[in-house]
Amino acid sequence: MRFIKTLSCAWAGLLAACGAPGPASTTASVASPGAQPATVAGTGIPIPSSSARAREWSDYKLRAAQRIHAANPGETFAGPLPDPLQSIPVLQVHLNRDGSVRDITVLRTPKQSPQTLEMAMRAIRRAAPFGPVGHLPRPWQFNETFLYNEDLKFQLRSLVEATP
Repeated sequence: MRFIKTLSCAWAGLLAACGAPGPASTTASVASPGAQPATVAGTGIPIPSSSARAREWSDYKLRAAQRIHAANPGETFAGPLPDPLQSIPVLQVHLNRDGSVRDITVLRTPKQSPQTLEMAMRAIRRAAPFGPVGHLPRPWQFNETFLYNEDLKFQLRSLVEATP
């Protein structure tokens, strides 16, 4: 009984610590007044500085999506997603330590407009390299879903989900 009471107190303390605010940042950012960060067209998502390294895979995937979008301006569209979408290829991108593409695996082949599969692969290769991944846990890979409209222009699911 005493063990359960001690365990309950420890658990409650752990939960309380998880909800506590972290230490205040000691670094100050200096920005010129009125300066706005660059954003991915049509999404409002800021493009991170190229010198900043992604600290985890979710950050890396978002930056890769921003890079794919920026490298393919004539093949993307902005605004709401159409219903239904024309084609939805899903790809897994395998990376080398330097962020170059080692391989692309197809996770979902679209039944309609199968040419979008090759279009999506070309869009990824055009945007590469995506930045070093040696500091991130293996496997060095990420998935991306391409959402094509009837004009065969795409939005990336990673950016759609990140849009505020």
